[in-house]
Amino acid sequence: MTRFWTRDFLIALGLCVLLLAAPLVTRNESVFFLLSLIVIWSIFALAFDFCFGRGGILSFGHAAFFALGAYGYTWATMDLGLGFGAGLAMAILCGAVFAVIVGLVGQRVTGLYFALLTLMLAQLLAIIMVTRLRRFTGGDDGIAGVPRPMFGGIDFFETVNFFWLIAAILLAVVVTMHVLNRSPLGQAIAGLKQNEERARQIGFNTARLRLAVLSISGAYSGLAGALLGALLMYVSPQLLSWKVSGDVLIMALLGGTGTLAGPILGVTLFELLKEVLSSYTEYWYGILGITFILCTIFLPKGVVSLLLGRDKSR
Repeated sequence: MTRFWTRDFLIALGLCVLLLAAPLVTRNESVFFLLSLIVIWSIFALAFDFCFGRGGILSFGHAAFFALGAYGYTWATMDLGLGFGAGLAMAILCGAVFAVIVGLVGQRVTGLYFALLTLMLAQLLAIIMVTRLRRFTGGDDGIAGVPRPMFGGIDFFETVNFFWLIAAILLAVVVTMHVLNRSPLGQAIAGLKQNEERARQIGFNTARLRLAVLSISGAYSGLAGALLGALLMYVSPQLLSWKVSGDVLIMALLGGTGTLAGPILGVTLFELLKEVLSSYTEYWYGILGITFILCTIFLPKGVVSLLLGRDKSR
């Protein structure tokens, strides 16, 4: 089992290194924009999979943490005049706090009922942000002009430079998640997924563990949302759409849940298929859906299983 997780970590690191080396192969702006999307969605997919693949908590409303991170970064940098680092900290805080709120509201429900509750809360938040909080969110028009970082004399408005920055952040996320998964807290969270009742019987406070899983996942999701807002230099309530939550779920399942390499592979496959298919037909989502169904049937543990092999403990 230890060899399995070590191999998973090394493959995830290898994928990050390949992304970091991309500027040595091409300098095409459109290619770097696509790679930047892959990096950011990989962080979001890793955050979602920490909740679902590691903690066994299914959520249909992860878009809420993602969007709040984007808005938190925007408010911090545009309204409060804070720097990039403080903006990311605000995004992480927004995602984590709302995740704890969701966890507290849903303490008495689990499984599919909790997943539906997260979806309901995310849609409720979307309505509030478009109507009641319109003056802060820009309503359906969103907020344009979201800043990118400015430090070290580097022009991060150049897509290549910004890509290097977020690819380095992805690498840091992979390393910190690996350390977290191998820590006592990570082992307790894995036990929560395997058998919550047994974990409770041996003395674990499963309610607190669930809150810990959600808050950590929400924090990483908020980070990803902030980076997407900076990349696009624009945020809108569309980030709260159920489609965003559905996409990240598909990405994680496509790559392989409960791993570090799986979500990154899933995002890469999803985005590349989307880029290629959308250039040929407007019905690309249907083809992507068929691809996902076939992968689910023939590769139930995801594409990453082709590299990692089978592990019965997962």
